[in-house]
Amino acid sequence: MEVTSNIKQIPFAQQMVYDVLSNPSRMEKMKENIPADMKEKADAVTFTENGITVNAPGVGAVAMNIIEREEPKTIKFEAGVAMVKGNMWIQLLPTSDTSSKMKITIKADVPFFMKGMVQKPLEDGVEKIADMLAMLPYNMI
Repeated sequence: MEVTSNIKQIPFAQQMVYDVLSNPSRMEKMKENIPADMKEKADAVTFTENGITVNAPGVGAVAMNIIEREEPKTIKFEAGVAMVKGNMWIQLLPTSDTSSKMKITIKADVPFFMKGMVQKPLEDGVEKIADMLAMLPYNMI
């Protein structure tokens, strides 16, 4: 199963965005600016130089590790949760010297009997991830 986000415009240069997203540990300091009511959710996310781990209720730790970098245009993550394994690609293209665009693709090996249950949440999830990444203040990270 493969789902793709809509293309998101980012008001920062392709290289700047790539530099942050290709080293997730740089996003750790963003957690300091999270409102108190969101702190618990933020504490469930851990950033390292090569990946992101999210402690999801009912699922446990979900690790997404970078398995490939193609500077400055692609970052590929691999994830594995219980019966579902998959990859996520972040693709970046310049639109000018000071802006870029991004698309996220998720490809998951979902058993046939689960496809109906996960299709819509996966589509919603990839769009939320893309929206969140498009809104980051890359010049401050």
